[in-house]
Amino acid sequence: MKKRVVVTGLGAVTPIGNSVEEFWSGVKESKVGIGEITKFDTTEYKVKLAAEVKDFSAKEYMDFKAAKRMELFSQYAVAAALEAYEDSGVDIEKEDPYRAGVIVGSGIGSLQRVEQEHTKIREKGPGRVNPLMVPLMISNMAAGNISIQLGFKGKCTNVVTACASGTNCIGDAYRAIQYGDADMMIAGGTESCICPTGVAGFTSLTALSTSTDPKRASIPFDRDRDGFVLGEGAGVVMLEELEHAKRRGADIYAEVVGYGSTGDAYHITSPAEDGSGAAKAMSLAMEEGGIEPAQVDYINAHGTSTHHNDLFETRAIELALGDAAKDVVVNSTKSMIGHLLGAAGGVEFITCVKSIQDGYIHQTVGTENVDENCGLNYAVGAPVEKDLTYVLTNSLGFGGHNATLLVRKYEG
Repeated sequence: MKKRVVVTGLGAVTPIGNSVEEFWSGVKESKVGIGEITKFDTTEYKVKLAAEVKDFSAKEYMDFKAAKRMELFSQYAVAAALEAYEDSGVDIEKEDPYRAGVIVGSGIGSLQRVEQEHTKIREKGPGRVNPLMVPLMISNMAAGNISIQLGFKGKCTNVVTACASGTNCIGDAYRAIQYGDADMMIAGGTESCICPTGVAGFTSLTALSTSTDPKRASIPFDRDRDGFVLGEGAGVVMLEELEHAKRRGADIYAEVVGYGSTGDAYHITSPAEDGSGAAKAMSLAMEEGGIEPAQVDYINAHGTSTHHNDLFETRAIELALGDAAKDVVVNSTKSMIGHLLGAAGGVEFITCVKSIQDGYIHQTVGTENVDENCGLNYAVGAPVEKDLTYVLTNSLGFGGHNATLLVRKYEG
């Protein structure tokens, strides 16, 4: 028998707040965390805007020595994981550490470290490269550093599926608990690649918005959308086996009841045009959760504000939900925080949990004129307040990765 899995802790570092409380307050204020790039000189760049994390200080979360041995993506991950751990009320000293694991992914790791060390090679020679270059750079170190900081000795991995990484990590952590590999898992995603290489690469791919108006740059499903806005941050949650959570008297925020993961087998950057791959991921999540499409109250869409994603994801929702698609509320958190790449799924999962708790679906901020080819209810112009029982969250990644989680209001 598969075990039930619940959410008992939340942690976030985002462009609109460096804690879950700050983030969710920003969401309810329709706060847009997009602005001019401050991390480097963009004079020669077409893209001027990004969604940067503000006022983050690693020393507020960890000691100086530990912080020095982490790049930003790992620092964000540890900060969010510590918040989720503390929020959960778990005391690892009272637990079997080999029953507590970590699955936290990053789509890229540290491009900044590659840039810095490459510059040293060119200017001073290979002997001047930082001895810690590799462990600073590689994407698995977010999970590794969390494990070290928390003392979690169970399964410790990272799923790297580009922009689907955070959702796949939570999904795999859910599976690990379902099948008895762990009692609790820290799971989610992290990213920080607002740097010359990251912006130049995505710009050359024509994936980024060239808008100079922060309020009209990330506008999912809008007919005037012209690309996504690069964001950064981390979203990390504590998942726990239900009976374990109940035994220790944990506050239970929601229950994960379905997970679907598919591959488009179509194109390296574009989703399948008919939406079939993403639709199958949604269908698998609903099937596992034992629900019909009409029972889905809300979908937190991948909603990147690119032409292809928004159109093809709309088709996927219509394909997966059929006639029920017209009644479901769909939105995109990226309208406020940009696209956090590997961290997007983690932060958007937190959005779903908070939405269930508060009966609140945020509007897709900035979107004004819905594309005539995108025919769903995208919560444009105002938030929607309603009781929520079942919520889907989608993530789609370069390479054709599709991941969907089904979250349910916890009812004992």
